[in-house]
Amino acid sequence: MKKLIFYSSCLKETQDFARKLASCLNKGDIVFFSGPIGAGKTIMVKEIAKFFGVKDKITSASFSLMKKYFGTKAELYHIDLFRLEEGEMFNLGFEEMLEDETSLILAEWPGAAADFFPKNRLEIEIILQKEDKRKIVLTATTKTYQKMLEKLSKKIKRN
Repeated sequence: MKKLIFYSSCLKETQDFARKLASCLNKGDIVFFSGPIGAGKTIMVKEIAKFFGVKDKITSASFSLMKKYFGTKAELYHIDLFRLEEGEMFNLGFEEMLEDETSLILAEWPGAAADFFPKNRLEIEIILQKEDKRKIVLTATTKTYQKMLEKLSKKIKRN
């Protein structure tokens, strides 16, 4: 598995990084976001949604589990699996979401539900550092996402 590590020293850098990431994503992609509360998972989802033309206000999906947004470039599923236990995904009707290859799936707190999703996905871990800094570790689970990380790496190095 290929990894890409990005260090962010402030909110603006995290947002800029998320926009560059969004420019490398395609319809049908699945992205997992993990990290502690306040790490910036939803911040990154908001920037990705903006890139794909979502006009609605993006909020945490914690209490509704899933929200679907309609953008000008793609539809987006934002799911928050914080409260789910292993095996509960199979009882919630999320199978339709996985069959929708025209939408992006952005999942926070994938943890116990990870086995429900295809292995072909991008996994992002946000690690809080001192002050407002973050270490963002992206892991490509397949060659498709390895190529995407190579493309993203070039975009980051240009700045």
